[in-house]
Amino acid sequence: MTLNLPRPILYLITRGATSEATTPDSKEFREIVLQASAAVTAGIQLIQIREKQLTAGVLFELARAIVAVARGSSTRVLINDRADIAASAGADGVHLTTTSLTPDVIRKTFGARFLIGASTHSLGEARDSFRQGADFAVFGPIFRTPSKAKYGPPLGTEELKDAARKLAPFPLIAIGGLSPGRVNDCLRAGAAGVAGITLFSKPEDLAMMVEKMRALGASSLDCNR
Repeated sequence: MTLNLPRPILYLITRGATSEATTPDSKEFREIVLQASAAVTAGIQLIQIREKQLTAGVLFELARAIVAVARGSSTRVLINDRADIAASAGADGVHLTTTSLTPDVIRKTFGARFLIGASTHSLGEARDSFRQGADFAVFGPIFRTPSKAKYGPPLGTEELKDAARKLAPFPLIAIGGLSPGRVNDCLRAGAAGVAGITLFSKPEDLAMMVEKMRALGASSLDCNR
């Protein structure tokens, strides 16, 4: 599937607040659904359900709930790593980690219309994901952030710019240490969009954030012409 979305692409990743004990009646389960609902209303194009501790059954129920919230909108829903649960819940696709099955294997199994994103931390990894049939790559960390420290030092906007130029038109979505003030730096460097957990963590602020980032995106497009 081609990632034919208006830019900047805004990619909300859920914060992983659930656990093995979470059920559909749990507060954290309901909060994620509410966050997804606010994201759909605000016009965020991609939501990744990244709840690694959930049992398969509860993850399926969460995916179904968010797919229902997004139905009829322009928002697409992806499940972290679990392509099987994504397909069975009616989600649009999967987001693959560096330890997941490769995009070509997923593509052969789930077909051309299944949306595939991939986490990448270097030009080489991003190029591999492109060659293996991913629809886009999340690229980072661009800036320093404790949650991405295990992947090494931040790549910076110059490496993002180089990768975006070499892989164009393959979409790279910037991640890692992003704040509203840093979004424009990534878009000017050639990122197709931005992804984040903290960046999109407050449902009440999502509409304002989306409006601001769309304005930044329009400004960046004008500067890059």
